[in-house]
Amino acid sequence: MEDLSEVYTSYANEIKLFLLCLTSHADLAEELTQETFYQAVKSIERYDGECKMSVWLCQIAKHSYYDHLKREKYRNYSSLEHLAQTGIELPSNEDLPDIAVIKQDTQQKVQEEIQRLKEPQREIFLLRTKLELSFKEIGMIFEKNENWARVTYYRAKCTLAERLDKNEM
Repeated sequence: MEDLSEVYTSYANEIKLFLLCLTSHADLAEELTQETFYQAVKSIERYDGECKMSVWLCQIAKHSYYDHLKREKYRNYSSLEHLAQTGIELPSNEDLPDIAVIKQDTQQKVQEEIQRLKEPQREIFLLRTKLELSFKEIGMIFEKNENWARVTYYRAKCTLAERLDKNEM
């Protein structure tokens, strides 16, 4: 078994990126990364080496994220009232060139549509595109087979393409 500090050094950025893709919030991703490694240390005896360490850690991260969603189910920090109370102002795009604004707007729409995907399509899409995991590794994270991961990824791509086409018209 690898030294725990080596495991953290080797995989922390990958796990944080995965969680950042899921949450879209850097602070929350950092917090859940710490929780993931805490849970990994607590349950290290259950790691049997059948899958890559990164796959096992992604499984833990996914469950940490789900636990967070359950805890926060009834809280709504993104309300306009909350934003008004905190004094947060949205940035202005007046000073940006038109092309940059269009590019930023397009990227934002794509990210919004990715976030709107239903689970597990969203997670599989992000695991494949952001972390570049194989379908076999993705299947292992979800305790399914490689074909299930391929089909789910394909369906996610089709859903995204359809939604983005509708937004363009």
